[in-house]
Amino acid sequence: MALQVHGKTALVTGAGSGICLVFTKLLLSHGCNVVIADLGLRPDAELVVHGEASQGAKAAFIKTDVTDWTELRAAFDFAIERFGSLDIVCPGAALFEPSWSNFWRLSDSADNETTSSFKTIDINITHPIRATQLAIDSFIRQKLGHGVVVIVSSIAAQLAFLPTPMYAASKHAMSGFTRSLADLEPKLNIRVNAVAPGCVRTPLWTQEKMILFNDEIDSWVSVEKVAQVMLDLIQNKENVGGTVLEVGVDKVRAVAQLNDPGPQGKGHTLTGLVDGTFEVYGTIAEQFGK
Repeated sequence: MALQVHGKTALVTGAGSGICLVFTKLLLSHGCNVVIADLGLRPDAELVVHGEASQGAKAAFIKTDVTDWTELRAAFDFAIERFGSLDIVCPGAALFEPSWSNFWRLSDSADNETTSSFKTIDINITHPIRATQLAIDSFIRQKLGHGVVVIVSSIAAQLAFLPTPMYAASKHAMSGFTRSLADLEPKLNIRVNAVAPGCVRTPLWTQEKMILFNDEIDSWVSVEKVAQVMLDLIQNKENVGGTVLEVGVDKVRAVAQLNDPGPQGKGHTLTGLVDGTFEVYGTIAEQFGK
């Protein structure tokens, strides 16, 4: 099943900025309506929502906390009410383990006994799983005969990141989740697949995270390239359900389920991981055991 996006409607969470905003712009340029579900919009996203139609397609925004299941379902209802149908879902909202929801910040984290949760896990794992569940339900109830979910994984799904272990765990989960739903395409014509980018400069890369990246050695993968691969995951018949595509600076490849050699080429290194590891042990000394 390869779905041409022209004349279709997509719901994209986390599209107020970053990769998913660029993906939204690309969908619009191909005549696909887009509903952005996010907590807010950055100025460039505001321009997209309030701009003129592109190829006959429009963007709309609904304020959404993706960890609130009532609000997440409301985004689905809004998309269908606004545009008449919903064909594509991309649950792209994510955290790169910020200091306020970080495994190593035990004493000053927003994740505590009162919340009984890890926000990074809520957003990076529970939200895309719930959104995919809602998407499958929506596709079948609409009797579309098709449907696509594009998951945002990462090369972190194949690597170990001591500074951000919950982020790495979440991306391992997303690649496994995607592969587990591969059989939906031949049985129900519903495609679920994932993009696994290397290092992409987005707002998730806060100043505190830049210690991991060395501009003289490491390379950024362009946001535009990642967005194009996400579009290919929808439209290319070869990208069957369960496909996970790794995106580097100069290479795109399918990640094998078993015995994969690991991330390859430029855009997949973080030279500063050594410094980041030292910082972790400093944090342990500062916070644990108090």
